[in-house]
Amino acid sequence: MFKNYVQIALQLLRKQKMFSLLNIFGLTVGVTCCLMIFLYVFNEFSYDNFHKNFRTIYRVMRVGNLNGQRVEIPYLSAPYATALLNDYPDAIRHAVRVMPDNDLIKYKNTFYNEKHIYLADSNFFQVFDFALLKGNPAEVLKEPGSIVLTESTAKKYFGNEDPIGKVMSFNQEKQLKVTGVARDVPANSHLSFDLIVPISNWENTFWFNQWPNNGMFVYVQLNPATDPEELNKRFPHFMDKYMGKFYAENGFKMELTINPLRNIYFETETPFDHVKHGNKKMVYIFMSIAVLILVIACINFINLATARATDRSKEVGLRKVLGAVRKQLLGQFILESFIYATISSLLAIGLLQLILPAYNRLIGYEMPPYWNNPLFYMLIGAVILIVGLLAGSYPAMLLSSFSPIESLKGKLKSGKNGAFFRKALVVFQFGISVLLIVCITIITSQMNYVKNKDLGFNKEQSMIVRLDNNAISEKKIQFKRELQRLPNVESVSLMSGEPGGFHDEYGFEVEARPNEKMMFNTEFADFEYAKTLGLKFIAGRDFSASFPTDSVRSVVINRSTASKLGYTPQQAIGKWIRNINDDSLRRTIIGVVEDYHFASLKEPINPLVISTNDDRRLALIKLRTSQLSSAVDKVKKAYISMAPAYPFEYEFLDDTFNQLYKRETNQELILGIFSTIAIFIACLGLFGLASYTAIKRAKEIGVRKVLGSSVNNIVVLLSKDLLKPVLLGTFIALPLGYYFMTKWLASFAYRISVQWWMFGLAVTAAVAIALVTVSLQAINAALANPVKSLRSE
Repeated sequence: MFKNYVQIALQLLRKQKMFSLLNIFGLTVGVTCCLMIFLYVFNEFSYDNFHKNFRTIYRVMRVGNLNGQRVEIPYLSAPYATALLNDYPDAIRHAVRVMPDNDLIKYKNTFYNEKHIYLADSNFFQVFDFALLKGNPAEVLKEPGSIVLTESTAKKYFGNEDPIGKVMSFNQEKQLKVTGVARDVPANSHLSFDLIVPISNWENTFWFNQWPNNGMFVYVQLNPATDPEELNKRFPHFMDKYMGKFYAENGFKMELTINPLRNIYFETETPFDHVKHGNKKMVYIFMSIAVLILVIACINFINLATARATDRSKEVGLRKVLGAVRKQLLGQFILESFIYATISSLLAIGLLQLILPAYNRLIGYEMPPYWNNPLFYMLIGAVILIVGLLAGSYPAMLLSSFSPIESLKGKLKSGKNGAFFRKALVVFQFGISVLLIVCITIITSQMNYVKNKDLGFNKEQSMIVRLDNNAISEKKIQFKRELQRLPNVESVSLMSGEPGGFHDEYGFEVEARPNEKMMFNTEFADFEYAKTLGLKFIAGRDFSASFPTDSVRSVVINRSTASKLGYTPQQAIGKWIRNINDDSLRRTIIGVVEDYHFASLKEPINPLVISTNDDRRLALIKLRTSQLSSAVDKVKKAYISMAPAYPFEYEFLDDTFNQLYKRETNQELILGIFSTIAIFIACLGLFGLASYTAIKRAKEIGVRKVLGSSVNNIVVLLSKDLLKPVLLGTFIALPLGYYFMTKWLASFAYRISVQWWMFGLAVTAAVAIALVTVSLQAINAALANPVKSLRSE
């Protein structure tokens, strides 16, 4: 019997080629999208769980208060790890320090300024399970003069040569021997490195042993019996013991906490954390889209199957007369649905394999192999089961319920209930489609707003050169003077951080509140800072060489700082302020600049103090030429003359600022692609219904044409019934779109207002797409020769 059911299903596939192809194609595209999104979701939720002890590994975080908001900061100083091990031996089994760094690495004539170096403790490969291709995890970082490379980094320096035992130069200061080669870091790791160097090389330096010198991560592996919450409760005593005096002197206080390794990736991204982070909310959005696309594909199947119910009525009647019971008929029709789902899923797997390289480029990393992942096969099985039951159950129940007498007489009608159900499904389909159009319209508008908003400074033709090695850092003043001589350079400023980059936070004593210490973001820069960025002064003046004391006794603040101090910009001029950590003497406020976005637009503009000291981490070079390549070559020549051993690297300020929204931009693109696919699948079903309607009403159309109806009248006749549910679905989706997008926009401190035209555009697009889809088939039917349709009468 089962074999007979399969044969009938295959015969039906061959007999009704167009509808079968529409069903299979729609399901294949839907299943492919579902697989693509769920592979992405699997990877997002798998971050850091490849470590054997990931459940007991935690990252230690400092917790502070920034302008009334709780902020977790992962950077600690080296003494924390030693003190935690000493004070809590019952709770903490291991502690490992990881310090991100960039350094010049050289082997023979091959050298690179490596951006992804970790200085780490010797137990790094014992706490974390990054696979070693060569070397012993317990030994590779034991000696200070060792270095471990990833597989691709080893290939870059040594080609096919065995790197073990080879000696590499580190910043032209140390000679390090390769003791291990690690497999390239998995894409689902929040830590990412190319080289590991023992941090023990610096344990006798001054900066390494200073508690306030925070620049590294500290991870702890707890004993299995340790309760993390109980350990957190013990940290206030720890902070009072080691940092109490420092905090009392500097007027602020920080707490300590530990966060699970498995939660780090989905922690809220902040300017204080530079590891990989994801957005759990966006992952859930993509999961929802995957489900919706699959549901839309199933709706196509249900619509076409129920629309063709009357075509199979005689088959059902004959089978019932010959003794078939309803249970058997249900089994047959659901089996047909499973065959469609299985064929579509197999085709989807092949299609996924073809488009996977392009998909990897789109999401920005290579998806881990899925062929050996049992979850992938469970997903395929679940898709076949769900699609088979979801898409097959209603048509099966409808077809198996036909009366055999009415069926064989050919008097069976699908009835109003069947037509209503099909229209309800079209409402749902296009409701989803319009919702997606609204979302992508608002997201695109917000990202365009972010990219084009006036930031309060001029970021065009501004070149950044990092002072990230001793050679260029020691000659930064000569480098600046050399650049200022170039005709294509308008101005140059040396500073601690560019707009969009990191700005340190310091405690201040202020004249306005003598008994209170306040926390402000700080920019350390030279006299040309405001000029180079094009900042607007609203009170007072800029730093000037005409005032010798400006370099040590003056500061410039932004409008937000003046407001925080309780002054108008004019009132702030002449008041004093002192950086508790950096200055022994008070500085006078000599100028107030208009607020500018020195951080992402996701954050409000915070108070900022622009001060002068020797903290210079980059040179910002304002160019005044259309011949950028020529100007870059001249800057490069000046750089090489100062630091010939280091490769010249640069970036432009506008590109750097745009990187802040790279994740949102990628999400916008991916959402747009999947939204387009969802709309396409919905239109595919609408096209199938229009085709079926045209076939069933062929004789009616022939009669109308003979009686004088025009092509336009027939097109309107066939289109209006199918467009009504499209319009209804459209208007149901609008309030949902408004709700979801208002929630999404709330993550931006500076955002667009939701406008009526965004919804109007979505409605117009949906109706236009549906109208074109239906009209194409309606026009074909209206232009058909009526003689052919009436010949049998």
